[in-house]
Amino acid sequence: MYKTFSMELAGRTLSVDIGRVGAQANGCAFMHYGDTTVLSTATASEKPRDGIDFFPLSVEYEEKMYAVGKIPGGFNKREGKASENAILTSRVIDRPMRPLFPKDYRNDVTLNNMVMSVDPECRPELVAMLGAAIATSISDIPFDGPCATTQVGMVDGEFIINPNQEQWKSGDLNLTVASTSEKVIMIEAGANEIPEAKMIEAIYMAHAVNQEIIKFINQIVAEVGKTKHEYTSCAIPEELFAAMKEIVTPEQMEEAVFTDVKQVREENIRQIKEKLTEAFAENEEWLALLDEAVYQYQKKTVRKMILKDHKRPDGREITQIRPLAAEVDLIPRVHGSAMFTRGQTQICNVTTLAPLSEMQKIDGLDSNETAKRYMHQYNFPAYSVGETKVSRGPGRREIGHGALAERALIAVLPSEEEFPYAIRTVSETFESNGSTSMASTCASCMSLMAAGVPIKKMVAGISCGLVTGETDDDFVLLTDIQGLEDFFGDMDFKVTGTKEGITAIQMDIKIHGLTRPIVEGAIARCREARFFIMDNCMSKAIAEPRKEVGEYAPKIIQLSIDPEKIGDVVGQRGKTINEIIARCDVKIDITDEGNVSICGTDAAKMDEAKKMIEIITTDFEKDQILTGKVVSIKEFGAFIEFAPGKEGMVHISKIAKERIDRVEDVLTLGDTVKVVCLGKDKMGRISFSIKDAK
Repeated sequence: MYKTFSMELAGRTLSVDIGRVGAQANGCAFMHYGDTTVLSTATASEKPRDGIDFFPLSVEYEEKMYAVGKIPGGFNKREGKASENAILTSRVIDRPMRPLFPKDYRNDVTLNNMVMSVDPECRPELVAMLGAAIATSISDIPFDGPCATTQVGMVDGEFIINPNQEQWKSGDLNLTVASTSEKVIMIEAGANEIPEAKMIEAIYMAHAVNQEIIKFINQIVAEVGKTKHEYTSCAIPEELFAAMKEIVTPEQMEEAVFTDVKQVREENIRQIKEKLTEAFAENEEWLALLDEAVYQYQKKTVRKMILKDHKRPDGREITQIRPLAAEVDLIPRVHGSAMFTRGQTQICNVTTLAPLSEMQKIDGLDSNETAKRYMHQYNFPAYSVGETKVSRGPGRREIGHGALAERALIAVLPSEEEFPYAIRTVSETFESNGSTSMASTCASCMSLMAAGVPIKKMVAGISCGLVTGETDDDFVLLTDIQGLEDFFGDMDFKVTGTKEGITAIQMDIKIHGLTRPIVEGAIARCREARFFIMDNCMSKAIAEPRKEVGEYAPKIIQLSIDPEKIGDVVGQRGKTINEIIARCDVKIDITDEGNVSICGTDAAKMDEAKKMIEIITTDFEKDQILTGKVVSIKEFGAFIEFAPGKEGMVHISKIAKERIDRVEDVLTLGDTVKVVCLGKDKMGRISFSIKDAK
């Protein structure tokens, strides 16, 4: 027998089957929201993994194409590697749940969410977020939950709780908020310049809904939840810390870590480790824990100095941004380039423009998401942090950072009608010491402007950090955190936006949630910082988009034709359009509505292609003057081609003013001639004259 639990959530029924399937998992929730069905499981290894100093949590979000009645493409006809949406969803599930597991837990844990059916009214990503929390909460895996997640959209200025797929795609807000029973623990947002106050209102509207979901989850746990299992703690022994402080005093550790040069700090810590290794040479147990113990010692030192004395490792004030620099056009021949530097974080971004036909095609579970016109990609090579490592392509972190910077700029991009290009920007990390995704946002914005993309407003991004004390009121917010403050702090709160409002948020924390004063303070701090960056750095490098695309970027001419004439332009099996493309060295895209884009680099050839299309799609009228090429000679006259697939006939009597016996006496194949349209003959055919053309 199994039990089903139900609640009403945003006007739809959310139900959970417990004990129906997945009995061998530590926890399993068979989720139903409308007709959307997701199987969420939580499993843990029996023993901790040896030789690691982190919690090995894996989160998977599996998109099954049968969920929307599709057979996967490709030769194998089965699902392949995770899509970008699946990876981003996995990250959103991971972020609120990871802090709720014990910090000294080293057992492998996997949260798997398999989408089995999709109702367009109920987004499967949300169902998976709730399913992962329920499966973990009812399991025997140690977990300080539950947590709950709610999504908020906005259409016509009105908030919508858990919007459907169409509302999520077309609305002005994509907000995901996760909460514990007391605090907000995760925020992810994409927005169309939402004012800060409006964003805070939406966040706490979602937080209120989360409290109802948590009550529901607690009821399930009370009835079917398992007792949490015991585990082997991997915490560092206090006696080791005591021994370390006798060899390296807190004052010496403070002197080692408090410097604005990352390499100097790392060398100082290396020397401290060397000193401790010599001191503990006879204690193998302590030697095995030394790396983690030194890390914890650094962390305690940095947190204490920030919290008690407002002293940052590099000597900055808590609201101070590191030195800024920006420049454009540093890479020749590309369509646009810019570099943004903030302290020891440096990003070079390159923009590439192409016809709309080169948009990224998307074959996923959301029928509203079939193509992506703007693509931002982020690369993080090992040399950017002074390491050596083989590059194996972008990982989940790189995909997540790229998506965040992409989301930051979508709100200010021109429409396809205003700017008929597909746009790709690539952020190359030259140097990294904190918040490269926000540097990518700034660099991308300048790169787009340098490429001549008419973005509506400038966008900047910054990250705010946090160090908390023993009480909710004891905290310090840090503007523009560097790597050390991210590693040792409690929060990485990233906000991007224009001067009018927010375009994206991503919040990572390591504690059990944030109070409202912290959330409001972080958003306000980020607003001040991004204004400073735009006014004092970005606008000095490039203040507005260039009026035209660059020399090496493709140019595009647009025109509209009668949709019924599309077949004439394309021709049988594409013969006509392919001939125009070959003759004029251009690319041509035609939409079903008759919108034609001609893309090329030679203006004269582009104009020639345009004239050909206009001739093909325009009915000949009496007295119309045209220029064409002789393509066929008959006894009775000649056929003149005005454009690929578009010909007219000149009778022998209309070739010359004097009488001629043979067409070949005047015309030769390939001749270019000017003709005038005479109208239709008795058989309804269009006839032309050379001799009457002026």
